[in-house]
Parts: sequence; C-alpha cells; structure tokens
Amino acid sequence: MKVLGKKIIKITALFLVLLFSILMLKTISQYTSLEKNIGFLAFKQQVVNNPYWMAFFYIHIFSITLCLLAGLTQFSSRFLDENRDLHKIIGKIYVYNILIINVPACFVLGLFSNGGMIGITGFLIQDVLWAYFTIAAVLFIKKGNISKHRTYMILSYAVTTTAITFRIVKNLFYNEARHDYELFYGLNVWAALFINLLTAYLILRKDLLLPGKFNSGKENIQAKKRNQKK
Repeated sequence: MKVLGKKIIKITALFLVLLFSILMLKTISQYTSLEKNIGFLAFKQQVVNNPYWMAFFYIHIFSITLCLLAGLTQFSSRFLDENRDLHKIIGKIYVYNILIINVPACFVLGLFSNGGMIGITGFLIQDVLWAYFTIAAVLFIKKGNISKHRTYMILSYAVTTTAITFRIVKNLFYNEARHDYELFYGLNVWAALFINLLTAYLILRKDLLLPGKFNSGKENIQAKKRNQKK
C-alpha cells in the first residue's frame, strides 16, 4: 500500500505539472500577437516601450514552457533506465535553457517586477537559487555523484515550477476588491518559492520520485565502468 501510495502521488504530481504547463502554453500563446496591452503586459505599461525589457520578456515566456516540459521527463526511474542517452540530451537542453536564456532574462525582468521591493527581492532570490541549484546539479553529475545531482535537479525544478504555483495561488486567493494588487503580488512571489522548496524538501525526505533506483555518490558510475570493462 505504501508503494502504491507513492506511485499515486508521483503520477498525480506529474499530471498536474503537465496540465498546468499546457495551460501556461495556452496563456503564453496570446503574446504571439506582439500587442503591448494584453495579459500581463497590461500591468507593465511603464516598460512596454523599452525594447530591451520586451526582448527579455518574450525570450522568457517563449522558452520557460520548454523548461517545464523538459524537466518532467527527468524524474521517472523507468525513463532514466531505458533512455539514458535521451535523458542526458534533455537534461542539457534544460540546463542550457535555464543558465543561458532564462536566468539572465529573469534577472532583468526581476529588476522591474511588480510587487515593489518585496516582489523584486523575491524574484531576484529565485533567480539566484535557480542558477545555484542548476549549476550544482551539473557539477555533481560531472563528479559522478548521482545522489547529489538528483537532489539539486529536484531543487532546480522546484524553482522552475514557481511560475505555476504563483498562478495557482493568485487564481485561488486573489480578490481585487479585498487585496492590494502590488502587495499580494509581492507576497505571492515569496509564497510560491516557499511552497515549492517545501515540496521539494518533502519529496527528498520521503524519496518519492526514485525510491531505491540509484546508489549515491561515485560508486554507481564507477561500478558501471568496471562492468563495461569486463
């Protein structure tokens, strides 16, 4: 029953991320018109005429869904066992997308975030953690430490999916008549980060995603290399 419960939780979580990724893709599609007064841009009229800000905005929104979908494939034990080469390719796409495209873009966007200083600091801290977790995951896999690589990839993906959590919290709790938009927005940035990092911590503590599939540290890779030489 315990194993079944873990599988149900894992499948449910993956389904929800996939569902909200698709919904985000639908939301993002409205920006293909390049109009400056639709969706989120309606609240950013003070910067929509800045070509640099707009460039970073479009870069971010049209690439973040790829991060979400790429990350989904990385936490299935069966997928890892059967598609190791593909796992590496998708992992590289995920890492390059974050470090080369989205971290720089989100840093610029974060400087002009809604929510005042609460929102700005929240977004910038998210950006720093995003880069740190992703770089740490890369460094650990290069050292052959699969356990640490997995840990930091989960933390990295937790930050990646704050965009989803942010929108869920906003849709569930924001009331225009009762809440100050700027204050709610700023606090929601921190709430999304806290919720996702707490979820990542619980996943790592309970080992819900890859129970018993990998040994920790260098031993796993070194053992495989020895077996290949035989």
